[in-house]
Amino acid sequence: MSTTRNLFTLARRDSPCPSCSELTQPPRAHDRLRPWRYAGIALPIVFLAVIEALVRASILPMHLVPAPSAIAQTLWDLGAARLARHMGASVIRVYGGFAIGAALALLVGAAMGLSRRVDALLDPAFQALRAIPSLAWVPILLLWMGIDEAPKITLIAIGAFFPVQLSVVAGIRGVERKLIEFGELNRLSRRELFTRILLPASMPQIFTGLRTGLSLAWMFMVAAELIAATRGLGYLLSDGRETGRPDLVFGAILLLALLGKLSDGMLKAIEVRALSWRDTHGVSEPAR
Repeated sequence: MSTTRNLFTLARRDSPCPSCSELTQPPRAHDRLRPWRYAGIALPIVFLAVIEALVRASILPMHLVPAPSAIAQTLWDLGAARLARHMGASVIRVYGGFAIGAALALLVGAAMGLSRRVDALLDPAFQALRAIPSLAWVPILLLWMGIDEAPKITLIAIGAFFPVQLSVVAGIRGVERKLIEFGELNRLSRRELFTRILLPASMPQIFTGLRTGLSLAWMFMVAAELIAATRGLGYLLSDGRETGRPDLVFGAILLLALLGKLSDGMLKAIEVRALSWRDTHGVSEPAR
């Protein structure tokens, strides 16, 4: 990581215009983005208010699209303790499966990214496995592991594995050759070349894969909780469908969206902190 920082420092030092790096960042960018951030928060609230008005005006049928107030009342009637049990069960399954799948993907992806032979050996099988839908794994895991927590966590791990593995391989293969040559000129060992150049340079791509894997973990969780689950948000979805209660179905969907957004926000905060050393320029509007 320090080697990568040194490259960026030398590049800025050799720049003919010392203040050019300041020109890449528009002045008071955060101040200009603040209204848009507020609008992004207000947008789903306005959307729910419009749905509420359309349902109350009988434009949308309530038996198909329940009013947001009815959804909130349904969640309130379930009680905080019962909701906490369902949400807690889903969160534990998602984080457990994601941790296992992401850890394996980091190891396997690093091996495939560093070795063309390992990549040629494993890539055809992974391409085939990646194409299998989540629900197709359910009967297999039931036969192999029964109906306890093991098949649920395994299915979530499968969902998280492939996007992380792909991002690790792509991140390592996408490192600029100049950085590798710089490390070779400094006589870095293979281990130092990986830890000080390849890994830091591929971290942005890896974090993108981790965030994608986490979102897929939440999606696979719904399929996982179809495996004889008695609690969880996927169970609430199934229960609402079987009992003909769209308010319960939409309530579970809203809770899934909320928990998914919170978990992604946590991972994004970790990404920003871990990659704070980067000297990058995002696409932005020109300064006015």
